[in-house]
This record gives sequence, structure tokens and C-alpha cells, in this order.
Amino acid sequence: MSQLKSSASERTSIHDMLKETPSNENRSSNVVAAVETKPACPYSRSVPTGLSACTSSPAILTPTAPTQNDDATIMKTSSRIENLKNWSISTYKCTKQLMFEKLGKSSRTVDTELEAQIEQLRETQRKYSNILRLSRALTSHFYHVVQTQHALGEAFSELAQKSPELQEEFLYNSETQRNLTKNGETLLGALNFFTSSVNTLCNKTIEDTLQSVRQYEAARIEYDAYRTDLESLMPKADGTVDFDEAQKSFEMHRQNFMKLRTEVTIKMKFLDENRIKVMHKQLLLFHNAISAYFSGNQVALEATLKQFNIKVKTPNSAFPSWLEQ
Repeated sequence: MSQLKSSASERTSIHDMLKETPSNENRSSNVVAAVETKPACPYSRSVPTGLSACTSSPAILTPTAPTQNDDATIMKTSSRIENLKNWSISTYKCTKQLMFEKLGKSSRTVDTELEAQIEQLRETQRKYSNILRLSRALTSHFYHVVQTQHALGEAFSELAQKSPELQEEFLYNSETQRNLTKNGETLLGALNFFTSSVNTLCNKTIEDTLQSVRQYEAARIEYDAYRTDLESLMPKADGTVDFDEAQKSFEMHRQNFMKLRTEVTIKMKFLDENRIKVMHKQLLLFHNAISAYFSGNQVALEATLKQFNIKVKTPNSAFPSWLEQ
């Protein structure tokens, strides 16, 4: 009887357990809920249809559109290529024009009056360069003369102390050489000022105008090259694309040529006025300083330097310290 009771109790407990077990629908809903509670998918790959997708915002793996920097780089490269193309065409036409001019196969635009002034300016620069070279040589030689006079005066002064029998004569000569050295240093200041002014006029002021002249001559060649190109297209019918482009290029270079010609004319006019003014002052300084020195007129020599506001720096004086500068 005890065995029958235990088997009946076991059946009852198993039956109760089966009742407590959830149905298939409940188990599937629990599985889906468990899937949905998983952490967000860290990847951004697309999920096939029918599978649950990640709830988090996915990373973008699709190709990105070109940024503004890429567009600017492309435009800059295209601009450089276009500039190189235009430069190559212009260089070819100008070289062809120059060769044809030398061979006598092409005409050139000539401004007789302006070209005569340009040639005169170049000749003036050559002559002033020669004056500059000679004045530098004079200054250099005279500097060594002053140094020699200074050394000679020191030697006379030293011998005056060691030779009592000739002390008076040595002192006279020593004092003379010292005075000559002092006046020579004053004249050196005037010569250096003259050389510096001529150098500025020759290698900066005139050279600046000649630089504009070179730009004008290059513009003249470009103008003639595009003029010849336009004339070669004249027999063809008007209104073609090549003829319109050639006419636009010709007009642009013609305006540039006329602008530079006007600029050169104005610069040469002002340069001539400035040259006369500067050289008048410098030649007066040179004449007065040389005359005063070789006539022994120390007062006139110093007055000349004061007149032109020239400060004399003696070659034998020590350089000022950085506190004094």
C-alpha cells in the first residue's frame, strides 16, 4: 500500500509540473524578448530582411561626397594647368615674333621718340657707372693715403721722444701729418657720401626705370605677336570662334602695351628731373670738398660737410658699443 501511495504522489507532482510549464507561444515571446535586450550592435553592416536590426545608430560606411577642400584643390589644379597652357601659347607666339623680326619676315611697332629716350637712358647709366667705378677707386686709394699719413705721424711722434737732437723737427712733421690725416678723414666723408649717392642713382633709381622699360619691351613683343596672329586670320570670314578669340587677345595686349608705354614715359620724365637735382647737389659737394682739401682750407672743408649735413666717421675711431647705439 505504501508503494501505491508513493507512485500516486509522484504522478500528481509530475502532472502539476507539466501544468506549471509555459506554453510554446510564451517561450517564443521570451526568446524574442531576450534577443531584444541584447546590447546594441557595434557594427554598421546592413541586416538582411527578416532579422532583427541594431537599435543603435549605425556608422556610415557609404562613400562620402567630396568635401570643400577637395573642390578647392581641384579648382586650384585646374587653374594652374590653364595658366601653364596660356603661358606656353604666349611664349611660343613671342618667340616666333622675335625670330621673324630678326629674319625680317615680320614688322614691329616702333615709337621713334620713346626708343631714342630709352637708348639715351641706357647710355646715361653706362656713363654714371663709369663715374661710380672711378670715384670708388679714388676713395679707396685716398683711404690708404690717409692711413699711411696717420702711421707716419705716429712714427714721427715716437722718434721725437727717442731723438732729443731732432725732437723739434720730428714734432713739426708729426703735427703736419696729423692735420693732414684729420682733413683727409673729412674729405673721405665727402667722397663716401658722393659715391653712395651716385650708387643709389645708378643702381636703384635708374635701374627701377629700366625695369619698367624691359616690361614695356616685353609687352611690345606680345602686342606685335597677337597683332600678327590677328592679321593672319583677317582673310577668313568674320565671326568665327578663332577670330573672336584672337581679337579679344589682341585688344587685351594692346591695352597693356599702351598702359606700360604711358608709365615708362612718365617715369623717364620724373627720373630726368630727379637726376638733374641729385647730380647738381653731388657735383657741388665734390668740387667744394676737393678744392678746400687741396688748397689747405680746413674751415671751408668743414663748412662744406656741414652744408650737406654729412657726419664724419674717422677710420681710426673705435666702433660704439651696443649701449651707445
